[in-house]
Amino acid sequence: TFRDPQGGGSLIVAWQAKAQPVLVVGGGAVAAGRVFNALEADAQVTVVAPELCAELSYRAQQQQIVWHARKFQDGDLDAASLVLTAISDARESRRIAQLCRARRVPVNAADINELCDFWFMSTHRDHAVQVAVSTNSKAPRLANRIRRLIAAALPRGTGLAVEQIGRLRRRIREADPRPENSRRRMAWLTQLCDYWPIEQLARLDADNIDSLLDAYVHEHDPQTVRIAGSIGSPAASSGVPSPGPPSPEPSGPGPSGSGPSSPPPAAGRLVLVGAGVGDPELLTVRALRALEAADIVLADKLIPEPVLGVVKCEVYTARKFPGAAAEAQDDLYRRALAELARGRTVVRLKQGDPFVYGRGGEEVLYFRRHGIEPEVVPGLSSAISGPGLCGIPVTHRGVADQVLVLSGANRNGDLPSVPEFVPTRTLVILMSVARLERIVELLRARQFPPTLPVAIVERAGCPDQRTVRASLATIVDVVARVGHNAPGLIVAGHAVNVLSDAAIQDRYLDPSTLGLHSAE
Repeated sequence: TFRDPQGGGSLIVAWQAKAQPVLVVGGGAVAAGRVFNALEADAQVTVVAPELCAELSYRAQQQQIVWHARKFQDGDLDAASLVLTAISDARESRRIAQLCRARRVPVNAADINELCDFWFMSTHRDHAVQVAVSTNSKAPRLANRIRRLIAAALPRGTGLAVEQIGRLRRRIREADPRPENSRRRMAWLTQLCDYWPIEQLARLDADNIDSLLDAYVHEHDPQTVRIAGSIGSPAASSGVPSPGPPSPEPSGPGPSGSGPSSPPPAAGRLVLVGAGVGDPELLTVRALRALEAADIVLADKLIPEPVLGVVKCEVYTARKFPGAAAEAQDDLYRRALAELARGRTVVRLKQGDPFVYGRGGEEVLYFRRHGIEPEVVPGLSSAISGPGLCGIPVTHRGVADQVLVLSGANRNGDLPSVPEFVPTRTLVILMSVARLERIVELLRARQFPPTLPVAIVERAGCPDQRTVRASLATIVDVVARVGHNAPGLIVAGHAVNVLSDAAIQDRYLDPSTLGLHSAE
């Protein structure tokens, strides 16, 4: 039996619009979206509108589109292969649609479904991969939600994997162009696509593609191919079964004269963990589990001892000193790769949250280049939790409705770029206390008032945490008098003193600073 058509759907196709003339009538935000979609398909776009929104003005200046600064004219359809209207005049949209139908030119009129020959779908784009969702005009908002769910379910690197398979497919066709071998080419690539994890396909480089091409030419099973720079076999990192029974290993030299492939090295596991602030009780449950499962922990220099105290395995600490940070980072990279090659579970323990001025993103990219996808466990960032532990809410109704987080130690040693003073903004500057005097000069130059409350939050979450409070005009002198215990951060804004003096003195201030916040 054959299934009956359901009916009521759309004929979904991938329209090849490359170099095709597409006419967009309208110059607003909806038109800008239509233009972007057409440009993504490499169409030649002409926009007709008296005025353009900022995005379309940019595209006209960049010569991405041709703009006619006027209203639509019937002759504009002469060269159009596709027409998109996005104007508020429904009557004019209807007239344009009727003209298009008379000329057999497909047309879409924004927000007027009965005039449309086709609809735009909710789309996800990742390199060559395009996923489109249509609810056939019944629930466009729900289409966006469905599209997000689908996109979130795709493995990381799906688009790159498709690009790399496309390159390999072209290379195979060039090496073996005979039509009678098309079935062999298809079967070999099918086995590769079904067996290898998408994450590993995404990491293929030119050398890897050469190795796979060589494997195809010499009729090696894709399941037995090992590529340089990978840790573990394709199957080891995915858990995906092969499409059929594995081919037996050759007992002698293969067509290339090589012996049987040796088993791949054991695959290690890398977890990038945020240690949060100094209190081990403020570690996340997931971070604690990662530490308990680790074979070795590679820790930043400033990880507090109480946090390291929960670790039961070997701890290797980065020896980061001024002027030698790059060398210390490279040392950690080398140690991590060596331990992973041994099949060990490695935890890379970073202060605070790895992705808030913690170079966590750099480490993820580094390990990806070596065929490893780290798991990431966020941590409490001292930018928010540090002030809170010391009695400073970074937002407070009627006092502070926004927070700006900056670093005082930028890559090239530059001071942070600070915007103009906003009375309702709390400014948090990490890694900055050693440059306090220069930071204060910078804030004064940006019109921060001298009476603005300022606090230095030191070693938040540790038993010896301390808060030093003063004003912008006096904080340098106060810190010179009481000293500083790293690590620390600067908080500037009216939220600094929003809690009562009694609460601050009772719960948060070290005895050596009592009275400074009110007397200065």
